[in-house]
Amino acid sequence: MRETTIPMIRPSRPNDVPALMSLIRALARYEKLEHEVVGTEEDLREQMFGARPGIEGLVVEDGGILVAFALFFHTFSTFLCKRGLYLEDLFVLPEHRRRGHGTALLRALARVAAERRCGRFEWAVLDWNEPAKRLYRAMGATEMSEWRVMRVTGERLSEMTKD
Repeated sequence: MRETTIPMIRPSRPNDVPALMSLIRALARYEKLEHEVVGTEEDLREQMFGARPGIEGLVVEDGGILVAFALFFHTFSTFLCKRGLYLEDLFVLPEHRRRGHGTALLRALARVAAERRCGRFEWAVLDWNEPAKRLYRAMGATEMSEWRVMRVTGERLSEMTKD
């Protein structure tokens, strides 16, 4: 008889960082953005567990292996005068999809947002990622088509700091 394990969702821990970086690279490959992964394990460790953490994580552990993750942080809504919870990334390894891990992570994050009395739980999705969009809509999410993300990085960011 083969022993089965029940996947477990838990907060990420410092010793998860190498596996998280591996999952981040897998996400980047899936999104065809691997060239944009320049962060290191040290960078991630500092942002998650350093003196001033900027991001938190939940992971799905199945048989001692991390098979999915969600990284999130707080935002603020000026109109609501409340914190929000922003899901930066959620990823499930392809061979572990269609087992409910993504749905379970979203529900766990919704619980975190509710427990922390957040006014919003938000995230972005690539326009071509129809499977993810279907899942999000099925869970009650609304696509905010009137909003566009603006971004400044690298040299342009440095230029913005100059008077």
